[in-house]
Amino acid sequence: MTEREALIALNMVDGIGPVRVRELISVLGSAANILESDVSDWVQAKGVGKVLAEKLRGRLKDLDVQEEIVKAEKLGARLVTTIDDEYPELLKAIHDPPLALYVKGTLMPQDKHAICVVGSRRCTHYGTQVADRLSFQLAKQGYTVVSGLARGIDAAGHQGALKGGGRTIAVLGTGIDQIYPAEHDKLAESIIAQGALISEFPIGFKPTRQSFPQRNRIAAGLCGGTLVVEAARGSGAMMTVDFATEFGRLVFAVPGRIDNPSAGGCNGLIKNGAKLVEDVDDILEEFEYLIPPKPEGREDPEHVKPQVQLTDAEKQILDFLGLSDVGQDELIRGTGLSASVVATALLMLEMKRQIKSLPGRKVRKLV
Repeated sequence: MTEREALIALNMVDGIGPVRVRELISVLGSAANILESDVSDWVQAKGVGKVLAEKLRGRLKDLDVQEEIVKAEKLGARLVTTIDDEYPELLKAIHDPPLALYVKGTLMPQDKHAICVVGSRRCTHYGTQVADRLSFQLAKQGYTVVSGLARGIDAAGHQGALKGGGRTIAVLGTGIDQIYPAEHDKLAESIIAQGALISEFPIGFKPTRQSFPQRNRIAAGLCGGTLVVEAARGSGAMMTVDFATEFGRLVFAVPGRIDNPSAGGCNGLIKNGAKLVEDVDDILEEFEYLIPPKPEGREDPEHVKPQVQLTDAEKQILDFLGLSDVGQDELIRGTGLSASVVATALLMLEMKRQIKSLPGRKVRKLV
């Protein structure tokens, strides 16, 4: 079995997850080696005891990876693993990236400039209007809008991006063939035409209590920032914010009425330091405020470069880059920064027009 097929097989097994697979790979060398090893080898990995190892071995014996690949193709979908070039770089940088994604539609390089838009299913008319308008404006600015295809704010976010002629990605808490809620089947088709549906769950997987929180980490992981429009404290949208914060991504919130329970989460986020959003410029300035447009009819003074605010990690990466093209893995080793910090810093540096992304996961410093 190839490494790619092994990742797909392990992704199909309930009860193991990407963190344990990573531990197994660290012990056994590759995903393919995991499938060729005995239970006695598995138990050497952290978090994998004999009972679990025997259960997983039994489940793996019943899997048919080629059949799963064919099923996906018949649905017009494909599988993208962590070793494929198409796999989103920002998502790969999180603690537990899915081993494989079922993708229906297209994943594009520009999708790394993405904002996750989330909020209440039971939203007000005001909330729907705001999510629709902000997503429309984000799409017009070239940002991909990511959400979860749920009722309410999620749907409004997708619809706003579609109306703006931009890209949008829906992350499912079900198998790629199980649209939930069912009434969003037409919306899903529109999203496929201007973006993608993605899921980490096998074909035929139906929603569970845990599948939506799992979905939320992917939505946050795909994006440089998360925007919350009407969310109650303790809601699923707030779980997405927790993931975004854990991944070191930006958090934005639209303020709401103090007597609206669905606004409690947003107002609390703002109290705790999230960026208050009244219009799309409040989001854009966090990414694009760093280099102001040059006034018409005026040239920059000779030898004077625009001042750009950089974090310590961004400065460290620019110093390491010098004048040569450098791969992301080399950046991680050379700077000593974590993969997630490097991925986020590279996204910000590109938005600040300090670097350029190149094929083969390489970057070039712009001078």
